[in-house]
Amino acid sequence: MYENRIHNFSAGPAVLPLPVLKKAREEFLSLNGIGMSVLEISHRSREFEEILHKAEQNLRQLLSVNNDYAILFLQGGASLQFSMVPMNLHIPGKSVDLLQTGMWTQKAQKEIEKICPVRLAASTEKENFLRLPTKDEISLSKDAAFVYMCSNNTIFGTQWKWFPETGEIPLVADMSSDILSRKIDVQKFGLIFAGAQKNLGPAGVTVVIIRKDLAERADRNLPTMLQYRTHIKENSLYNTPPTFGIYMIALVTEWVQNLGGLEAIEKRNEEKAAILYREIDQNPLFYAPVKKEDRSLMNVVFRIKDNNEELEKKFVQEAEKAGLSGLKGHRSVGGLRASIYNACEKSSVEALVNFMQDFSRRYG
Repeated sequence: MYENRIHNFSAGPAVLPLPVLKKAREEFLSLNGIGMSVLEISHRSREFEEILHKAEQNLRQLLSVNNDYAILFLQGGASLQFSMVPMNLHIPGKSVDLLQTGMWTQKAQKEIEKICPVRLAASTEKENFLRLPTKDEISLSKDAAFVYMCSNNTIFGTQWKWFPETGEIPLVADMSSDILSRKIDVQKFGLIFAGAQKNLGPAGVTVVIIRKDLAERADRNLPTMLQYRTHIKENSLYNTPPTFGIYMIALVTEWVQNLGGLEAIEKRNEEKAAILYREIDQNPLFYAPVKKEDRSLMNVVFRIKDNNEELEKKFVQEAEKAGLSGLKGHRSVGGLRASIYNACEKSSVEALVNFMQDFSRRYG
């Protein structure tokens, strides 16, 4: 029945776990036998409140989130958070320290600057973001309102393996592309946000994990929907939330639990990435432009030698015909990219490696 499913390396919306898709299909017409789809039930119903509670509790358990933090399910994507974070967390007279590591922090900077000043605490822009700043290159202010970063860069293929110590200054992280892929210490952060469409579920819902006391920084004249305190008080039910997306997050987090939690997921992701990077490094037709210690486990960026764009185009076209989808690099940088998020199976990575070897024999 599933013979038409292909190997999906899309950067997002991305591949979802097959067991989750099967479960959603089984319940699509009648959720738990109630005679209605999850798409039809009221967000005020007992059935949906159970789904919401399950999604939140699963995330709390997997990420070890204590009760000092609220977990919110919002709309507007990560892009709205570029504005919502400074609206709520800025302090008049203070700037924001920003770690500039790619397009997503550049976009965030433009929105933050509409609210308050931004100070670059580090940047690797001069090197085309093909590496991350070292600890010695980061210069943090002692009185910043907060420190802003993106934990994984989908476009340039870099990922932070460590996080800066910011002391009493809240650390804010966009984790849209690597949340739930590895163990992290949530208590290091004041706020974490993530669009769901890579590791958590479908597009349309954004998860925000915020230390509750920080929500009280916001001016009460801020529009009600843009205040975190509104959604904390109403348990993400101030307005109609993205119900189907939250339902899918509940299923995806349950799938992660069944696999063995973040320890098992992290090991699985490391194994997949090692297989692919090993082929890139040893195959003379390909190379990875990213500094080795900063390579992402989620988004593997690679090129064909001499940046042969015509051959890269052929690679993408032939890969599509072979059932390997989504391997074209981001339009802003070109090249090739394989996004191997949590739900990407090892068998898909092995299929890609086999295709690369065959392609190299024919064109290398």
